[in-house]
Amino acid sequence: MKKSTVQPINPKITDAPRALKRSRPVQVADQIKRWVVERDLRKGDKLPNEAAMIAQFGVSKGTVREAMRILEAQGLTVTKTGPGGGSSVGEVSKDRAMSLLGNYFYFKDLSLSDIYEMRKLLEPELVAKLAGNLDAETLSDLREMAHQHPEPAQTPEEEKQQHISSLVFHARLADAADNDLMGFVISFMARILSDLTVYRRLYATPNKELWARGRTHQIDLVEALEKGDSARARAIMLSHMEGAERMMNVQEMRITREFMAE
Repeated sequence: MKKSTVQPINPKITDAPRALKRSRPVQVADQIKRWVVERDLRKGDKLPNEAAMIAQFGVSKGTVREAMRILEAQGLTVTKTGPGGGSSVGEVSKDRAMSLLGNYFYFKDLSLSDIYEMRKLLEPELVAKLAGNLDAETLSDLREMAHQHPEPAQTPEEEKQQHISSLVFHARLADAADNDLMGFVISFMARILSDLTVYRRLYATPNKELWARGRTHQIDLVEALEKGDSARARAIMLSHMEGAERMMNVQEMRITREFMAE
């Protein structure tokens, strides 16, 4: 087991022009993060106490406390009070990371085409790598999801649920990725696309063609994954991405026209 002894923090604050424009607490927070990475500390490992940080950085108690508040807000540290308390390394959950990243993109006015441009690059390659490499449980989950909606939606609420279910299917594929970065990005795109579906009411008009194509592609994809047919899996996913992008854009334009007509 790795020993988590507390070592001195390098007090040097970078003098790069960009860093000089940042507040002192932010600079100290960045220095603590670098210190954690350099020593390969993990969740639960202890950080130096407040007095040690003040001495090492040559900053005030208020600056150190603000730096620790910044790190705790980011989920990177955990602070406990009382006997045996203090600050330790935290672990940012996948859900929290996506929420923070979602806040960044909230004001970026992402379009459906922006999202599908990335999906068409990544998801066909993901399923090509997964073909023949999925365990029985994952294949069973995907097969169940593919057959979840045997009939097209009849109401806007059913349409919304079918859209979201389809994106859960893609998120489940992403969870199986052996490339954590690829899996995270694909899961994140599924999440923001789900949010766009709700916020822009892209489910307002049931779309039988979208349901039929999506369901057929999912069923065929699971079969290709189970048989280990990488080329077919890639082709099915690319076809699905291209068709879904086209139909979702048409759906968005139709809803926009209906809104303006009102």
